[in-house]
Amino acid sequence: MKINYLKNNLLLLIFLATTSVMVAQQNGRYSLEMAKIRALDYNIDAKNQNIKKSQAQEQIKEAISASLPQLNATIDYNNYLGASASLMPGMDIEFNPTSNLTVTLNQVIFNQSVRMGIKSAHLYSKVVETSVSKSELELKAMVTELYLVSLISMESCNIIESNLQNIRELMKKTELLTKTGFAESTDYDMLAVQYSMLKDALRAAERQSEVSLNMLRLQMGLEPNEELVLTDNFDRIISRMDYNKILSKEPDITTSPDFKLTELQHQLSLNQVKMEQAAYLPSLAGFYNYTEKLLKADLDLTPNHVVGLSLQIPIISGGSRKSRLRQARMEEQISVNTLDLVERQLDIQYKQLRFNLASAMENYNSQKSNLDVAIRVYNSLTNKYNQGVVSGIDLISANNNYLQAQNSYLNSMLQLTQSGMELEKLHNTL
Repeated sequence: MKINYLKNNLLLLIFLATTSVMVAQQNGRYSLEMAKIRALDYNIDAKNQNIKKSQAQEQIKEAISASLPQLNATIDYNNYLGASASLMPGMDIEFNPTSNLTVTLNQVIFNQSVRMGIKSAHLYSKVVETSVSKSELELKAMVTELYLVSLISMESCNIIESNLQNIRELMKKTELLTKTGFAESTDYDMLAVQYSMLKDALRAAERQSEVSLNMLRLQMGLEPNEELVLTDNFDRIISRMDYNKILSKEPDITTSPDFKLTELQHQLSLNQVKMEQAAYLPSLAGFYNYTEKLLKADLDLTPNHVVGLSLQIPIISGGSRKSRLRQARMEEQISVNTLDLVERQLDIQYKQLRFNLASAMENYNSQKSNLDVAIRVYNSLTNKYNQGVVSGIDLISANNNYLQAQNSYLNSMLQLTQSGMELEKLHNTL
């Protein structure tokens, strides 16, 4: 009884957890991980890639079918239009209409080209699967980048709105001070100009935010007008990443989809060489024929059952087989060179991405420190301005420095997360 009670409670918890996830998705709220999962399930390109995987499996079946028994049936009808033949004077034989039902069974016994074709189909299937994995990796990278850019755009809007509110409060105070003669009208005018410029910047940031969200909707397979709320923020994303661990991780180019694809292309070229070599070998097939005479001739001595073997021996092809073999060997050599080139490119790319991430980490820490200083300076000058110690020019200059520091800090966060993402993508761990 107690076991059943616990079991029912467990099922209820699972149901509630599943329902809560569904409701969260229905409300359009997505973390970064949920956005990537959604994209893999609903992105149009991802759906097409999965169809290609199914196509590759069908190609394997098609290649295998060439080695399986082939059963066919034919029905023919022959009318000789009243023709006859004379064996001797007074003895004519008329050719009556005939009709036959023939069932033919063919079976390949030895054909090396068919075997190589099956192997090529299996290799091609692996190429498609690796291409799909690469596409999924690139899709996750694209969703991650758009998610981060959208966060940057929204954070920029929040910063500008907060700054607008501060400027608006300062304008009210300055207007009162101007009326009482404790401040000059130019201070108010400069604040008004700054306020107008910030409103323009806010509108531009809002448009950029909407563009980024629309691009993210497209990659996630959402409708253009469907609600999309990003529940992650940069601090949470950065805290989840161990950038020092990513930097210290040794590269393994064999995990790279680019390397896997190039290696599979090399295997395909090797198999193509073997296929062209197989064209020099004979092929052996067996057959069985059964013929049912529907309309018989007057004299018919042919048997109903025939079993036989067919051996095809290639002798002279005018040099075409030799030429195809040479071309296949050249393609195989090209694939070897390409594989070597990809290895070198991945090695250089790894070093460059490590350098980029290390630089991004240094820049992030530097910009974070600069922002703290800019905030302290701006707050200090704001207090002094309220006390009439500094002019409006000094305050606006400090405000511009603060906004620039905020922008540099946001860009450093974006650069840091993007650099880490690119290195994870190379490690195939994104």
